[in-house]
Amino acid sequence: MNILAIDTSNQVLGVSILKDDQIVGEVMTNLTKNHSVRLMPAIENLMNEVALKPEQLDRIVVAKGPGSYTGVRIGISTAKTMAWALNIPVVGVSSLEVLAYQGRFFSDYICPFFDARRGLVFTGLYQWIDHKLVKVLEEKNLLMDDVLKELEIKEKSVLFLSPDISVYKEGIQQSLGELAVIPEGPYHIPQAGHLGLAGIIKEADSTHTLTPNYLRLAEAESNWLRQQKENKNHG
Repeated sequence: MNILAIDTSNQVLGVSILKDDQIVGEVMTNLTKNHSVRLMPAIENLMNEVALKPEQLDRIVVAKGPGSYTGVRIGISTAKTMAWALNIPVVGVSSLEVLAYQGRFFSDYICPFFDARRGLVFTGLYQWIDHKLVKVLEEKNLLMDDVLKELEIKEKSVLFLSPDISVYKEGIQQSLGELAVIPEGPYHIPQAGHLGLAGIIKEADSTHTLTPNYLRLAEAESNWLRQQKENKNHG
C-alpha cells in the first residue's frame, strides 16, 4: 500500500510517503512560512524523488487538527481534492495523536499539546497499551493550569510533548516536579511518517464529509455568534 501523509496543521510542514509501514521519503520543515505556497511543490518533488506517480497512491492521510485554522484547512482541502481526483480513500488523524506517537516507548501517560494562546492549550491524554495508542482523556481546549491540576491528582509520570514546550516548561515542572518528563527538542516535533503509520489502521473517512478538528471556533466566528446572541437578547 502506497500512502501519502500530509501535515500542515501547525508550524511544521510534513509530507511523507510510506510503502506499507516503511517510510520511503519524507520532507519536513519547522518554519513560519506559508504552507499554501509550499505544500504542493513539496508533494510533487517528493513523489518525483521516490519515482511514484499519483495514480500509484492507495491512500492519503492528513492531520486534521487541532492547530492553526489556516494550516488545518490547507492540509485537509489538499488531501480531499487529491483523494477525490484519484478516487482513493482519505483518512483524517488528530494532530495530537500524531504527536503522541513520539512517546511510543513510554509506559505511563503522554500529554501532547499545542499552545492556543492566553494560557489555553489544545491537549489530550494518551497511553500506549498492548502496542496500541489509547485515549485516556478526550481532547479539549483548556487552560494549562487546569490540565496540570488534573494530572497532579493522577500521581503518575507524564511525558509532555509539544512544539510549544518552552512556553509552559517552567509551569509544568513546578506543578509535577519529577513526575514531569520533558525530552529534548526533536521529540516535540510531529513526524509525518507517524501520521502515515496512524492512518494505516484507521477506517477511511468520507471524502466529502471529512472536516477539521478545531476543538474551538475560530475567533472571528466566535465573536460573530456572541454578537448575534447579544442582538437577540436586546431585540
